[in-house]
Amino acid sequence: MTELPSVAIIGAGSSGIAAAKALHTRGIPFTCFEASDRIGGNWVFGNTNGMSAAYRGLHINTSRERMEYSDFPMPKSYPDYPHHTQIAAYFEEYVDHFGFRDAIRFSTKVARAQKDAAGVWELTLDDGAVERFDALIVANGHHWDPRWPEPAFPGHDTTSIEQMHAHSYCEDETFRDKNVVILGMGNSAMDLAVESSYVARHTWLAARRGAWIVPKYLFGRPFDQLRNDTRIPFGIRRRVVEKLVLAATGPLEKYGLPKPDHGFGQAHPTVSGRILDRIGHGTITPKPNIARLHDREIEFTDGSRVPCDVVVYCTGYKITFPFFDEDLISAPDNHIELFRRVFHPEHRDVFFAGLLQPLGAVMPLAEAQGAWIADHLRGEYALPRPDALLADIREDHAAMAKRYVTSKRHTIQVDFDDYLVDLARERAAGAARAAATGRPLPIPARARAGAVPA
Repeated sequence: MTELPSVAIIGAGSSGIAAAKALHTRGIPFTCFEASDRIGGNWVFGNTNGMSAAYRGLHINTSRERMEYSDFPMPKSYPDYPHHTQIAAYFEEYVDHFGFRDAIRFSTKVARAQKDAAGVWELTLDDGAVERFDALIVANGHHWDPRWPEPAFPGHDTTSIEQMHAHSYCEDETFRDKNVVILGMGNSAMDLAVESSYVARHTWLAARRGAWIVPKYLFGRPFDQLRNDTRIPFGIRRRVVEKLVLAATGPLEKYGLPKPDHGFGQAHPTVSGRILDRIGHGTITPKPNIARLHDREIEFTDGSRVPCDVVVYCTGYKITFPFFDEDLISAPDNHIELFRRVFHPEHRDVFFAGLLQPLGAVMPLAEAQGAWIADHLRGEYALPRPDALLADIREDHAAMAKRYVTSKRHTIQVDFDDYLVDLARERAAGAARAAATGRPLPIPARARAGAVPA
């Protein structure tokens, strides 16, 4: 076989190691660069790279069987919703099981990625060293660069209230005996409000808009393990699930929460098994959006005020690639145009793993993406024609605009099962295209062949 291209993977979190395993098992040479001293990315509490959002009491909100890689099940001794320490240990075991730890360069940050005159990728590392590769897989995650309220609330620059983003939260001692306001209705907001409710003087949950709250269990099973037949039109599936959720929780307005202004599945729902219970116990009080920060009080849009020592902004994250020049590859307002969330239409030698947001875990999707990328690098999958590829991207964005609430949170949203089905179909179609053209390698092995001197 013609020499395969060399690949750099940026990030050894859950998506990066899935891509690394795919390359390793297919004989594609690669180096994975990880800024931390260990595997796991966002799931490593106190990660030395400073990018993890994990906190001491964190448990996953997707079930074990929905999160695990297809060819490496989590231990049956794990609970349905494991603790972050168990997830981090699972990732370590995954890497050792498939035997590619020696291809990961720990405590090595990619400071810059750019192409040289010959079109080969040059990676400048944080120690100043430069290394060259034929292709890149970007797996730096999208839950590490906090997005603060835009615009900032009046009084934010004069108040004595402690203001923090959910990303910096570590443990509940932050809230002990304090008046706490949590802003948001996503998973982080619900989780932190529940954590606060056990130790704070009081906790208020401020909502910018309504959200569907999904219980962790339904009919005695993890909610995300309920059958989801992709052959049934999405509209029908959505209405069925909506009725099931309402049967389990009742109207959210009865708890003082805002009614969702959208149908189930038209925005990312929130998974929580405890939030309604804590509201029912009076330890969490729902409030509308924040209007203004006073010295030691927060005023809400209904005119009410509460005393406040700490406010936590659970306002999401920005999609950023600090190693790329912005005019090369960027995601302004969290928008980036990719074919099926993986292939860049202009830079055909850079791929993205795990840059999506499903209802469910990213890991199985990143695993499928890694195998897809490996197919392509070996010439066993061919992309559609450029015009067809661009048309697919446009159709995808049009479908998302029609389906989801307009928000920076939903620019990379996908349906877990539908995405896997569609990806499998596209891999099969691309395999047929590759076979028809003799399976040429899409990226030549120039960096390792010595075309560009070190």
